[in-house]
Amino acid sequence: MKVNGKPYRSIWLAPDGERVEIIDQTRLPHEFHVAVLATLDDAARAIRDMQVRGAPLIGATAAYGVCLGLRDGAADRDMERIGAVLTACRPTAVNLRWAVERMRSVLLPLPEEERLAAAYREAAAICDEDVAVNEAIGNHGLQLIEEAWERKGRQGPVRILTHCNAGWLATVDWGTALAPVYKAHEKGIPVFVWVDETRPRSQGAGLTAWELQAQGIEHRLIVDNAGGHLMQRGLVDLCIVGTDRTTATGDVCNKIGTYLKALAARDNGVPFYVALPGSTIDWRLHDGIREIPIEERGQEEVLLVRGKTESGALETVRIAPDATPAANPAFDVTPALLVDGLITERGICPASREGLARLYPEMA
Repeated sequence: MKVNGKPYRSIWLAPDGERVEIIDQTRLPHEFHVAVLATLDDAARAIRDMQVRGAPLIGATAAYGVCLGLRDGAADRDMERIGAVLTACRPTAVNLRWAVERMRSVLLPLPEEERLAAAYREAAAICDEDVAVNEAIGNHGLQLIEEAWERKGRQGPVRILTHCNAGWLATVDWGTALAPVYKAHEKGIPVFVWVDETRPRSQGAGLTAWELQAQGIEHRLIVDNAGGHLMQRGLVDLCIVGTDRTTATGDVCNKIGTYLKALAARDNGVPFYVALPGSTIDWRLHDGIREIPIEERGQEEVLLVRGKTESGALETVRIAPDATPAANPAFDVTPALLVDGLITERGICPASREGLARLYPEMA
């Protein structure tokens, strides 16, 4: 995707061929800043502090984190330490563990002196594959938008509601939930996106809205609890969200508030779809509500808000009484029965064990 006319991925290798550069998402939407990751600790901090976010991008950053860690030692014990540091950063997104395990499986059989170069090759391959996978998700999801447009008699835009950010900033490029939107826009199909602000970190306001305006796609920011009202009024044609972990049975774990959107969509007959790469499926889990660990993040994310003042300064303010504590579960689980379908790089399937097994027979 392009920023001010220049094409970018969300993560790439620095010109020196060793360090890694990322778009620092904690600075958006008010400042576009490229951060440099030079060490394993830098990569871990970027994941933990959400300079990078979104399951696929977390996985890609972890892969390059392995590379940075190996620069200080490539013995088996070093591999164990590197893996432990990275997997401890975020407990919910399965791509983090997936990427570390993939790197280990490639590197451990090799002699120590070959591991570093092989790690950089594998990390680059993970990034390139992510781009191809997400573009394929976009192509498959495009048909849903085309069908919605036909149902409207090709009159007016297809109105899509999304939650959190599952655009190109959440992946290496293209995105998951927004990839079909970008494909439809490219094809000339009019699209309009309702953007949930997605409290408490406001990924919708800070990231999704920033992406859409950069691509020239019509959108409107809404408070998180407005979605049900819009659906009742017939102002939403389609819901598409992303996911950080999906079980083998089709339960979907995504940013807190997704479950409520799915309930409202079901009550109002609005199709509700989830876009995801196969790497986000946790084949070892079968009951999302009971088995997926839900990250509890710091209460300051709820109690404090950062924004731009009228003078242009960036400031952080407290929005609750000084003595009021906060709870901050970062994700919720939407049961498969509320999901109309899963959009993957291999096609669209029902959110069920049978549906996923048909697309991924080697895993079933």
